[in-house]
Amino acid sequence: MSGIFGHLNASDSERAFSATVGQQLLFEAATAYINRANAELAMATSIFISRTVDAFKFRYLLPGGGYLQTRGNDGRYGAVKAVGSWDVAFPLDDYGAMIVGNDVDMAYMTVGELDRHISTVVTQNVNTVRHQMLRRLFKSTTDTYVDRVGGSITIQPLANGDSVTFPPVIGSATEATENHYLESGYAETGISDTNDPYETVVPELEEHFGQVVGGSNIISFINDTARAETQALTDFFEVNDNFIRTGANTDVPINLPSVPGRIIGRHKAGTWISVWNFIPANYLVAVHLEADPPLIRRIDPADTGLGDGLQLVATDEEFPFQESVWRHRFGLGTGDRLNGVVLEFGTGGTYSIPAAYA
Repeated sequence: MSGIFGHLNASDSERAFSATVGQQLLFEAATAYINRANAELAMATSIFISRTVDAFKFRYLLPGGGYLQTRGNDGRYGAVKAVGSWDVAFPLDDYGAMIVGNDVDMAYMTVGELDRHISTVVTQNVNTVRHQMLRRLFKSTTDTYVDRVGGSITIQPLANGDSVTFPPVIGSATEATENHYLESGYAETGISDTNDPYETVVPELEEHFGQVVGGSNIISFINDTARAETQALTDFFEVNDNFIRTGANTDVPINLPSVPGRIIGRHKAGTWISVWNFIPANYLVAVHLEADPPLIRRIDPADTGLGDGLQLVATDEEFPFQESVWRHRFGLGTGDRLNGVVLEFGTGGTYSIPAAYA
């Protein structure tokens, strides 16, 4: 077992709790492995999660719009107040798992078996973070969270057409409401040059974050169920296959970003397209890679000593695995409500939240 405890020179069949290995050495090896897993998870989610805070609520600020005022000879300018702001709040939940057994089970547990249990906990942690992240993106309504510090707080979604006025879009000088939860008006199988979803989601982001010469750095995530129709679009350019030499007269995308899923190509509208099957069928999610990611992660304040990320909480320093508790305390809320567009392929008239994230 070279994955977690290989450097201890322990074989898979060696008793995990024998004096030969020692629980304290295993604890240190497991902690190092978990730290690497936490770092890898943070990197994988960085396009959706911008930063970490310990505040339960704050005001997200952006500059407003409008024009300078014309002043008469003896007049004064009117006071200016920026209105590009909205309140955001973040939950803080306690997720965890336990590895417990009686004294006989523990005595007979091998290093290989312990490795399998720990890998299961790591997998569950990745699944939990991803689910909460996607739930926060797909859920178009607010959540009420009862916080131990702030009482009842409201967790916001992406821009959903509520009363919040956002900074002016490009081409305008007036603040306005925004809705980034859209319905296509056609089925996923109806994607075509006439019904092109990428021509819809790209302008929704570019009007807030700018239009770049040569194409924007936007990523659109789809389920594999939309791949064939996407690849059939005239304005779609496929990514090179690593095992195929491309001809001299073929246009191929370059400078691919590192994102979840598998990038299959680029659309001429200005977006990369990644097939990521954790996106539900009949949905598309797009974010701008050059703007502040939409979500913010909340953790406990540093002075609480509760730590960050998945952790092994030892109840006995000498025998930390006798009853091991694995814990991850975090919560996700939307900060930049403008950097994200969710499109449902449907004809119901309005956006519907996927069942898994409702």
